[in-house]
Amino acid sequence: MNKHIRLLTLAAVTLALFSSVGCSKLRARDQLNKGVTAYKNAKYEEAIDHFQQSVALDPTLINAKMYLATAFAQQYIPGADTPDNNKMAEQAIEQYQRVLDMKPAREQKVNSAKGIAYLYLNMKKFDEAKKYYRMAADVDPNDPEPYYSVGVIDWTACYQPRMEERAKLGLKPDENLNPKNKDQKKVCAELKEKNAPSIHEGIESLNKAIQLRPDYDDAMAYLNLMYREKADVECDDLNARQEDLKTADHWVDQTLSTKKAKAEKQPGQQGITLDQPK
Repeated sequence: MNKHIRLLTLAAVTLALFSSVGCSKLRARDQLNKGVTAYKNAKYEEAIDHFQQSVALDPTLINAKMYLATAFAQQYIPGADTPDNNKMAEQAIEQYQRVLDMKPAREQKVNSAKGIAYLYLNMKKFDEAKKYYRMAADVDPNDPEPYYSVGVIDWTACYQPRMEERAKLGLKPDENLNPKNKDQKKVCAELKEKNAPSIHEGIESLNKAIQLRPDYDDAMAYLNLMYREKADVECDDLNARQEDLKTADHWVDQTLSTKKAKAEKQPGQQGITLDQPK
């Protein structure tokens, strides 16, 4: 008899436990829905509060973490290097990383990796940004955007130090580094050694982006810039420099023709039109 009572008690406790868990999950989804509504109305602080409650109630609710990361990222202001703004980015990165740690579905993994990469890019943490753009490319190798983004980062990493060195030498923007000048030749050799890996990776990444999206005019524009970086450090090989500049000019032409073709495909304005039935 006592054994029977103990079994009934255990069953009651188990039922109460499952009931409590089920209730928490329902409350978590309710908070998630409220957060989504607030987010859609651009009430990001309110949305963050709801998403945080949802995550606390159900740590397995991956959509809540994804929305929480996105809401934090929405509050981040690119280029504003302040403690509060950087904290917002760090909180977004933390939540995106938690999504990645949960082994999410493919789309969520790609979006989380891109989200982290974008934030690191704007925080000028280029190596970390490239790491997560590569992760996104590994998950979805047919997406041209991560390849384009890596190319942009590589160009930025080459351009800034090169321009700083040129400024120290007193060179004008249209002046090339002169191999006959001892100081300029030394700087050119140092820049070539430093920038060569980024130049190679940038060109390769941008070509991949264009291969995946043949009308990717932004990638074409950066490919032009990347070849100009390559040309400027070809100090000991003037023929190679000319070939690089010729290739750069080719991509200028391709960019312009692609933009023109896109513009021609846009439907002209025909006055007031009614929405088509869905």
